[in-house]
Amino acid sequence: MTTSTQNEPLIAPPGLAGVVVADTEIGDVRGAEGFFHYRQYDATELAREVTFEEVWHLLVRGHLPTAAELDQWNDLIAENAVLPTDLADNLVEIMRRSGSDDPLVSLRTTVSALGALRGDRPLWDLDADAKEAAAIRTAAAVPWLVTAARQVRAGEPVREPRPELGVVGSYLWMVTGEEASEQHLRALSRYLCLTVDHGFNASTFTARVVASTGADLSACVVAGIGSLSGPLHGGAPSRALDALDEIGTVERAEPWARAQLAAGQRVMGFGHAVYRGLDPRSELLRETAVELGGPTADLAVQVEQEVVRVLDEAKPDRPLRANVEYYAGVVMQACGIPREMFTPTFAVSRTVGWTAHVLEQSRGRKIVRPSSRYVGQQPPQAVPSLDAR
Repeated sequence: MTTSTQNEPLIAPPGLAGVVVADTEIGDVRGAEGFFHYRQYDATELAREVTFEEVWHLLVRGHLPTAAELDQWNDLIAENAVLPTDLADNLVEIMRRSGSDDPLVSLRTTVSALGALRGDRPLWDLDADAKEAAAIRTAAAVPWLVTAARQVRAGEPVREPRPELGVVGSYLWMVTGEEASEQHLRALSRYLCLTVDHGFNASTFTARVVASTGADLSACVVAGIGSLSGPLHGGAPSRALDALDEIGTVERAEPWARAQLAAGQRVMGFGHAVYRGLDPRSELLRETAVELGGPTADLAVQVEQEVVRVLDEAKPDRPLRANVEYYAGVVMQACGIPREMFTPTFAVSRTVGWTAHVLEQSRGRKIVRPSSRYVGQQPPQAVPSLDAR
């Protein structure tokens, strides 16, 4: 950042890259090191060792729960995962009337409606306990909102949550109609834990900006969903898997990658805005995909090697490696999640992170209000008459 005079605002680089805009205790991404953490713990180690519910507790309440705390926390999530019948019926009707085939459009509509029907109040007017309650009840409802909307679009019966299966098990039940195997539970839990938070990414920052205004919790989450809906943020898992389908065989990987680069196209699933080397999330998801097995996982590993070789040759000064989206689709598909549900599944996880950040942001009393730099014609100029325009 630079400034030309003491009285002028600082000028940030495009996209606010490298600019610190707030303090947080929730986590951090150390791109140069290929490392990220939630509070004081390595995020990839957490994904290996603990449940999604435990990570949720860590982000919201600041510490990993004891056994007794975990029981109470699981009960609290279960209590909020099943909506009252009249509320659920109203939301299903809204899903039917919305007519959108885009699952994120449906999600932001129903989260907004959920807040309105529940009478969400501005965060500015709530104490800490009421804010947390709003955060938990909203995040706990999202798995049902995304699965119910899909079933409504397909004209199928809406499956109810099964909280006794845990967040991951209940979600897979609502998506597939079957109780998941331990292998699938472990695989999807890893994915959800790895994606619950990732620094001040676009959607998290957006949610925090809205929270800084004192808006209600649902408004903050809707803002995050809107940001996530962009293909440069949350839409890549399905696109990366589409690319694997297009490639088909490992022999076609190199010419495909060269054609993408020659056309000036982004190679979906490779490169990251922060990491300049390995994405630690991708490493664990690669391992998970290999454990799940199957021809798609085998192809993904081989294609990754070929694409990285082409990218290294084309961009020797900027190493581009597989990012979290590359193997995310492989893992989710193996667990029975259809392609159109990849980004909504990301939203299930990231909503927990958004709400944790919203709670943290709402403890301050300062609105986020940066300046802009005007680059148009300089005023004042005389306003021309209508005939002169």
